[in-house]
Amino acid sequence: MQQSDHVDFRRSRAVVPGLEVLPEAGSTNDVLSARAAGLPDLSVIVTTNQTGGRGRLGRVWVSPPGRTLAISVLLKPEGLAPDAFGWFPLLAGLAMSRAIAPFVPGTVSVKWPNDVLIDGAKVSGTLSELLPDLSGLVIGVGVNLYQEPDELPTATSTSLVVAGAEAPDADAVLASYLAHLITLYREYLTAGGDPVRSALRDEVVEACHTIGRAVRVELPGGDDLLGTAVGIDVDGRLIVESDTGRTAVAAGDVTHLRY
Repeated sequence: MQQSDHVDFRRSRAVVPGLEVLPEAGSTNDVLSARAAGLPDLSVIVTTNQTGGRGRLGRVWVSPPGRTLAISVLLKPEGLAPDAFGWFPLLAGLAMSRAIAPFVPGTVSVKWPNDVLIDGAKVSGTLSELLPDLSGLVIGVGVNLYQEPDELPTATSTSLVVAGAEAPDADAVLASYLAHLITLYREYLTAGGDPVRSALRDEVVEACHTIGRAVRVELPGGDDLLGTAVGIDVDGRLIVESDTGRTAVAAGDVTHLRY
């Protein structure tokens, strides 16, 4: 089985102002956050062996060495208010969905707020974290490349190989992701952080597997919201229509229900 232990990422290095490849990292987000003050916008750290990665809601994200990419990108959106940062996880998920779509025969989509799916199975997740001084944020993305079915973390996970990609090249995947991310990022900044004027909201809604589906949302307070996901508002919140009306969900763990 091909692995990505010794990739030099030449194509990816040409896309961004700085890219460091670590042989191993506890968390690429932590490493990049600690160095952020001295680095320019769109600096990148990547590893194929992340030993202490985190997912949303405090979950641990672990995979066999050489089978996945853990990517962290530093964003310093000058002039953009922190309240416009909420779209960046959705922007990153859209970028990854566009990056991997050419590699697999199946349907690639995004799941609100931070997952990328191939035929409904998770191949990638995003964790965005604000810098302490609110000058920007670090977007961490993990993508499953070469895992076989018995190496995947859950029964609803997949990898590019399992999804039918033929010997996916880690550098090609990363370079494609960074190129799509930068395009969407610059369009969003040019529009002053307006998700409607930049067309980001429409593009995310079009790619979002969650919209139109029956969902259960586990809210931060512990309650469950059952209903149908009907849209995403200008703040990036998921709009869920239930028996009690429409609710805008800013954070929560979404399960797609099958009836």
